[in-house]
Amino acid sequence: MYGNDQCKVSNAPVPEPMGVICAAVYLIVMFVFIPIPFLEWIGHEAEFPHEKLLAVLSGLISISTAILLGFADDMLDLRWRHKLLFPTLSSLPLLMVYYVSGNSTTVIVPSIVRHLLQPWILLPITINISFVYYIFMGMVIVFCTNAINILAGVNGLESGQSLVISASVSLFNVVQLVRLESENSTGFWHHIISLYFLLPFTACTAVLFYFNKYPSRVFVGDTFCYWSGMTLAVVSILGHFSKTLMLFFIPQIVNFVYSTPQLFHLVPCPRHRLPKYDPKTDTVSMSVAEFKKSELKTLGKAFLAICRAVGMLHMEEFERTETVTCA
Repeated sequence: MYGNDQCKVSNAPVPEPMGVICAAVYLIVMFVFIPIPFLEWIGHEAEFPHEKLLAVLSGLISISTAILLGFADDMLDLRWRHKLLFPTLSSLPLLMVYYVSGNSTTVIVPSIVRHLLQPWILLPITINISFVYYIFMGMVIVFCTNAINILAGVNGLESGQSLVISASVSLFNVVQLVRLESENSTGFWHHIISLYFLLPFTACTAVLFYFNKYPSRVFVGDTFCYWSGMTLAVVSILGHFSKTLMLFFIPQIVNFVYSTPQLFHLVPCPRHRLPKYDPKTDTVSMSVAEFKKSELKTLGKAFLAICRAVGMLHMEEFERTETVTCA
């Protein structure tokens, strides 16, 4: 399996998808590591923390199914509706274990929200949103597994953003562990299990980034995108900081919002576009798409007008052919 790098002068084939190899190494390491956190309870069946073991196994099941989905996408080029359905199914083992373990579905209302709504509504400090929290976690999983895949197409971008996010989340876990101090503190185990999943992932991603950065010697493929997104979603749910994870995904959220007109066909623009390569200067520039103004829908026209006004869109109009070029 190979692909051609359209951001280079040379059109030599590049191995793809190397994300499968990294994911396989990651799973081997995680499977070998399973008994290590529970060595102190071996021989003490009555005190064995079965709920913690279930949490680890459910996370591995969800990650394994995400890797399978990514490999299927590499082979079969799945449609978008499948990319929304399969991650939802992959989340079920994790959410079921979260439910039967009696984990909290209470969220803290931000103080600024309570202050703004205080004249009209008196909100408590915490709210138990019950089943809605499971819907939110399912949406987090679906978003994360697709967010890395949407923001892609440049050498080192997929592996680079995953490396930055995983390293940042690892640092967040370490800071929380230092704050908690005692192993018996509430939440200590949650951040430990998050690091169990994150540290091998960060190491594998760092090696992959070394070969994937410009000029890339390998492509990561969709397998890596789904694997990385699911891993980050799993550690946030097991670590009980799924809302905090969204702060680390701000660039991906902005990219998703910016891409919605393309995803929902409000603008006749291809969804999969690469930067425009100039072989004379060996540089890349913004990609462009041409279409007729008559092809624009009302919401599409409004979106183009807003983005053009704030400088987020470069647009040229050709009156003779009634063609619009957007970048």
